[in-house]
Amino acid sequence: MRICFFGDSFTQGTGDDACLGWVGRISADARRQGVDLTSYNLGVRRDTSEDIRKRWHAEATARLPAGFDTRLVFAFGNNDAALGSGKLDELATSITSNSIEILAPATQMAPTLLIGPVPQSGSSLASTRIEAIYDKLEQAAAEFEVPFLDLRNAPAAVWEIWHAEAKKGDGAHPNEGGYRALAGYIGRWPAWQSWLS
Repeated sequence: MRICFFGDSFTQGTGDDACLGWVGRISADARRQGVDLTSYNLGVRRDTSEDIRKRWHAEATARLPAGFDTRLVFAFGNNDAALGSGKLDELATSITSNSIEILAPATQMAPTLLIGPVPQSGSSLASTRIEAIYDKLEQAAAEFEVPFLDLRNAPAAVWEIWHAEAKKGDGAHPNEGGYRALAGYIGRWPAWQSWLS
């Protein structure tokens, strides 16, 4: 099985001293379960949904040749919320358009999963913008019958570790503990587990 993971710095694993992030950890766990897995972490710092829309297809095509069991995972939205103009209607329009333009061809290429943005702490504006994004991502995922993981539903302990470590670092990215906790939550997701069975 070959899986491409597309996203931003949270997908890439920025801040993790072990350089694994959540992608490396769930991939390693899958291999321990006996899955012959090759994972490609294609997270890029500061990437928005528009950046991912522009690059994902070429990058996936280069890594997912015909004849293999191939999969796609997308995780974006935090930079859309952080780097936008502040107008919620414009944010909602752009995230909807980009999500549709990503998921429509992705689902034709390979089984696809979509993971929502990381919840924010300490910023009401960021939280408001991420809430607006969640509705649009969930709608786009439903339109293409793509399993969608709402990270707001992760146990509070996940985000306690995540945000505590982020405060000790750059304010946004955790270290090993935060990524390990998030990997545990994503790794238990039935949609992910179904790929490994």
